[in-house]
Amino acid sequence: MRVISLLLVVLFSVLVVPVQAGEPQGIAAYKRGDFATAVRELVPAAEGGSALAQTILGAMAANGEGGVADPAAAAKWFALAAAQGSADAQHNLGYLYETGQGVPKDAATAVKWYRLAAEQGYLDAQFNLASVLATGAPGVAADTTESATWFLAAAQQGDALAQHRFGVALFSGRGVEKDQAKAVEWFSKAAAQGLAEAQYTLGVSYNTGQGVKPDDIEAAKWFQRSADQGYAPAQANLALLYDHGQGVPQSDDDAIKWYRLAADQGEPHAQHGLGEMYRNGYGVERDLVEAYKWANLAAQQGHIEAMGNLSALAKRMTPEQITQGQAAAAAWSKR
Repeated sequence: MRVISLLLVVLFSVLVVPVQAGEPQGIAAYKRGDFATAVRELVPAAEGGSALAQTILGAMAANGEGGVADPAAAAKWFALAAAQGSADAQHNLGYLYETGQGVPKDAATAVKWYRLAAEQGYLDAQFNLASVLATGAPGVAADTTESATWFLAAAQQGDALAQHRFGVALFSGRGVEKDQAKAVEWFSKAAAQGLAEAQYTLGVSYNTGQGVKPDDIEAAKWFQRSADQGYAPAQANLALLYDHGQGVPQSDDDAIKWYRLAADQGEPHAQHGLGEMYRNGYGVERDLVEAYKWANLAAQQGHIEAMGNLSALAKRMTPEQITQGQAAAAAWSKR
């Protein structure tokens, strides 16, 4: 979810009430980080009914700017501004209700405030509203159709994560008519902005030929960009391409590199792949204990092939080696 936000670029253009005495000075102080002066100047303005001053004070209280964070005070100021129609405050109040900070946790009330801000075009509120509706929450029924509508609204404002989420909805037909080709278009928009998750998904689309013509070279390109950002699923898939020489020159060394990076993050497919490299001695010296360790870790996460490999490995290992492999897996899990 998107956290407390404040659109300072519009502070002077969305005044709900006439400017209060001291308000411009308080805003200027806030912008330069002089929070003590900001509070001194903005409190009278906020008490005089300025939604803008109320919203800024709410953000300061929520973020602990100028002192210790005070979610209850933040909720008080946001509620006053939200009632006057401040989209900033409506979104932020919704966030406090969704997370239970300063107010009782209440998803239905969060949705109410998110929707009011979203209807004013507030991007973060559109995204948060879509996210809640995608799965539902206590007191809020899931509504995948409305969720997709709000993801699209945020996506059309250029938000990369919303573009990816809307693409996922299109890809699976969840809440919107299934259209994998259009899904790939949205994945591409988000990937071009550098979103690692979208780069990975785009790579999968090229790798599997879903929504786009299969192209292992393009798949490898997008997996690489995502993997370079540390995204474990992309690292695992890139390793597999190097392992089999798909879209990239076959390279055991590169396969080992990317399997290990992903495996160290707990990615089960990479753990399985790395175990196989050790089992077969590809790019590394054959080591059945190390192979057993990685197969064990992948199997613990439900990886079917790894489960089968454990049995096969055990037949080739001494009881002492099996014990060592189990101990190595346990030690890795506790690190």
